[in-house]
Amino acid sequence: MRRRTLALATASGAALLAAAALPATAQPITARPAAKGAGLQEGTVSAADLLAKLTDCAQLSHGKYRTDEETAATVPVCGKNGAVFWKADMDVDCDGQTTSKCNADTDPWYQDDTAFHQSDGKPLNAERLPYVVVPSSSSIWNYASAGIKGGGVVAIIYRNQVEYAVVGDTGPQKIIGEASYAAAKGLGIDPDPETGGADTGVTYLLFTNSRATPIESHSDAVSRGDALAKKFLRDN
Repeated sequence: MRRRTLALATASGAALLAAAALPATAQPITARPAAKGAGLQEGTVSAADLLAKLTDCAQLSHGKYRTDEETAATVPVCGKNGAVFWKADMDVDCDGQTTSKCNADTDPWYQDDTAFHQSDGKPLNAERLPYVVVPSSSSIWNYASAGIKGGGVVAIIYRNQVEYAVVGDTGPQKIIGEASYAAAKGLGIDPDPETGGADTGVTYLLFTNSRATPIESHSDAVSRGDALAKKFLRDN
């Protein structure tokens, strides 16, 4: 299985941006048990329904990204009403707070910081919090200009599973397809930061101008994500 790229971007400061309002009618949603053998299903919107809206790509990026340092650039960032998305692999990010699973011994590329921080100012906890890594801004694509911010809500779709996460870190300018240890583990992907991950088949759907509050609350990301996913289906 391919290893995480050696090219790592320096983490930037935490984003201090206002949270998007959750519809007043939305109720807290948590992970619900899926049918036996079906894997993870957070919220009430199915993977199939989301993927049905992501069959075509209105390319937003000025060029394409590599999934790893040694691969060709084949992945565009695509736009939809209220969201951007890409289809790639998943490398495992263990950066942030030092834990038993994420540290300099378990991850040769470990960094003790993340681009975006918890409400208490500490880096995010990759072992506990599902988060997604976005490419650092470049001439290819500027995530901030597209309405993507730290804490933004993301639906990760893999093998008919839906997991909600937040935008938690930034990565290399030319590489895409990375998420935290917790995100990989939740989807049944080997979370080992050195040898784990998924080679293909991962869809990242990022809802624009959204934000989980606080960023470290996975339950808030799920609740907001479910409401945003329903709106996404209506608007696309």
